[in-house]
Amino acid sequence: MKLVLATRNPHKLRELAEVLERVDLLPLPDQVDLPPETGETFAENALSKGRAARAATGLPTIADDSGIEARALGGRPGVRSARFAGPDASDQENLDLLLAELRDADDRHVAYVCALAYVDVDGGEQLVEARCEGELATEPRGSGGFGYDPAFVPADTGADDPRTMAELSLTEKNAISHRGRAARKLATLLADPAKAGGAG
Repeated sequence: MKLVLATRNPHKLRELAEVLERVDLLPLPDQVDLPPETGETFAENALSKGRAARAATGLPTIADDSGIEARALGGRPGVRSARFAGPDASDQENLDLLLAELRDADDRHVAYVCALAYVDVDGGEQLVEARCEGELATEPRGSGGFGYDPAFVPADTGADDPRTMAELSLTEKNAISHRGRAARKLATLLADPAKAGGAG
C-alpha cells in the first residue's frame, strides 16, 4: 500500500516508516502546499492536512499533528507546540521557553499527544489518537529525537529510568511514544481493507 505522509518533517517520516513496516510511505511532494495549523485540536489539524494532501496527490494520505501539554500551564503549548516561541521558532527555542516557564513549577507533568488522520482515495476519513505521559526534566539531555524529546522523561520506562526520549534508541522510543502508539492503531486499521477504504 502506498501512502503519502503529509509532512515535511523527516523525523516524523522516519519514525512512522519504522512502525508502519508494510506501508510504502511516500514523502509529501515539494509542490504540495499544506494548510496552516489553525485548528483548536490536534485532530482538526491532522484532518485538514490529510485532506489537502489527498486532494493534491490523488493518493491515500496519512497526516500527523502532535505536541506537548504541560499540566502546570493548563495544557499549553498543545496544538501550538511547534510555534510556542514564535511562528518561526526552532526546536531549541521552543524547548528553552517551556523549560523557562516550568522552571519553578512543582508540577512537572507533561504529556505528548498525537492525532493521525488517514484519508483514503475516495476521501473517506479515519482518525486515531494516542498519548505518552511523562515529566519534564530540568535540563535537556541526549542527542536523539527532536522537538521536546531532550527534556521529556517518559513514565513508561519506569521510575528508576531517568532517560529522556532523546536518550532512548528509536526502537525504544517508538514502543512507548505517542506517535508510535497512534501508528500501531493506524496499522491495525489499515490491515482491514473495509475500514481502510479498500486502498491497496
